[in-house]
Amino acid sequence: MANDYETYSLGDWKLKNGGTIPDAHIAYKTYGDTSRPLIIYPSWYSGSISDNEWLIGEDKTLNPTKYFIVVTALFGNGQSSSPSNKPDLKPFPDVLFYDNVRAQHQLVTEKLGFKHAFAVLGWSMGAGQTYQWATQYPDFMDVVVPFCGSAKTSLHNQVFLEGVKAAVLGGKQATSGGVCQGEAIQGQYRTWTEEERTVGLKALGRVYAGWGFSQAFYREKLYESVLGFKDLEDFMLNFWEAWALSKDPENMLVMLYTWQAADCSAQEPYNGDFDAAMKGIKAKAVVLPSKTDMYFPPEDSEIEVEHMRPGVGKCIAFPSIWGHWAGGPGQSTEDVKWLDEKLHELFEQNSMADLKSSLPEP
Repeated sequence: MANDYETYSLGDWKLKNGGTIPDAHIAYKTYGDTSRPLIIYPSWYSGSISDNEWLIGEDKTLNPTKYFIVVTALFGNGQSSSPSNKPDLKPFPDVLFYDNVRAQHQLVTEKLGFKHAFAVLGWSMGAGQTYQWATQYPDFMDVVVPFCGSAKTSLHNQVFLEGVKAAVLGGKQATSGGVCQGEAIQGQYRTWTEEERTVGLKALGRVYAGWGFSQAFYREKLYESVLGFKDLEDFMLNFWEAWALSKDPENMLVMLYTWQAADCSAQEPYNGDFDAAMKGIKAKAVVLPSKTDMYFPPEDSEIEVEHMRPGVGKCIAFPSIWGHWAGGPGQSTEDVKWLDEKLHELFEQNSMADLKSSLPEP
């Protein structure tokens, strides 16, 4: 079956942490015509390009008859350069949001011919990339909408990710090398057997199950009434374990590192000054956390907006009990409607004056 996405060759891609991805590529898919204003919509943890399509359509604000939409894939997602498609690169080097966004910038400027975007937006790790765009290329876009994500991975979120990492690595009786480190490698790197892969990924799914949705989601048994599972164990097996088993453990660990180490102030000219990074954002920012998100609570988003210059940012929380899943990938229909309305309001407020500046160079 042919891929329903394209790839753009990056050559030997040097990474901020000092590694290199030889003969790297970024995967992407476009929607609409290049004569329309550009929207950049990066992927999320484990998500493929098609997993972003729930927010795109002629009946949605992300309308491909009005905008030229580019969905980009994270390094490690299995479509862009990843352990699963570069089996000779073991272990895979550490990749940051900085490296992903630099690749996306090269794609949209050199391959697609744009010098400016109308908007950058994304869910979860897509929100992290949105913040990275806003600080790494602050003049490139007019508006940014990070939803259910953060500009810097919080300490609590890093601890959660240690649990996910330990669960996966436990499948092959390996351990974490520490926070913002990968596997503790003793001697030569060894990949998973099929049995170890299964054990590790099933554990990942069950650890994740306690974080993806809120306490209220479980209390009200929405996994039964809305998602159609017969009971909690059915949900564990046929939602969470099924999701995890569809992934590659090494891919998941590459993206986990990117998430755990995320900090958009860890670049020039901010050099670790988070306040300076937030004040460096020039695009109009509407930050949309979920009221019940276990990873990215609204308080963290409010702090981010408080550090922005006056008038730049606004924080509005999804009024949802779906936890992190309020922001995607489209299963909570009321939350999809709420998000689409917020995007519509923002785009209408900022469209006419700004759209002309986000067209490709002639």
